[in-house]
Amino acid sequence: MPITTKTGDKGLTGLFTGDRVAKYSPIMDANGNIDELDSFLGEAKHHLPEEMREILERIQVQLYDLMAEIASKGKYAKVGDEEIKWLEELIQRYEEELQLKTFVLPGSTVASAKLDVCRAVARRTERSVARLVLDYGFGQKALIYLNRLSDLLFMMARVIEKREEKLKEVK
Repeated sequence: MPITTKTGDKGLTGLFTGDRVAKYSPIMDANGNIDELDSFLGEAKHHLPEEMREILERIQVQLYDLMAEIASKGKYAKVGDEEIKWLEELIQRYEEELQLKTFVLPGSTVASAKLDVCRAVARRTERSVARLVLDYGFGQKALIYLNRLSDLLFMMARVIEKREEKLKEVK
């Protein structure tokens, strides 16, 4: 399959549904944000311990499924309760290790800074998917997933800082 098709040269792109939409549409905005998040996760994983690298790789696969859901206007929905529960279990595990009680300054290590950038992109992505949910009626599980993902990324960054004794609490 060729990469250059020239079908997008007039500012439109195709969805899984066969529909053509403007490249600046809310659907493409959300998918572009997911793609950007996936790229930043790909960069971050090279700075993480093996246990967290494996988590990010699984998340990257799930993000492809989210993009398919968005590009199909919700008709292809593979990320759901099971994936959300997995994120929540990871969050809980890291919360127990961390026992965070105050606000923290982000980015005390290179690895945590990379995860903080991912978290911020995940939050922006969440906002763009919220628009799809509220204005177009699809993407509810994707929205929940992205919310939990940003929480997990926050916790992973703080755990790295704690393990390296570089957690900077704001008092």
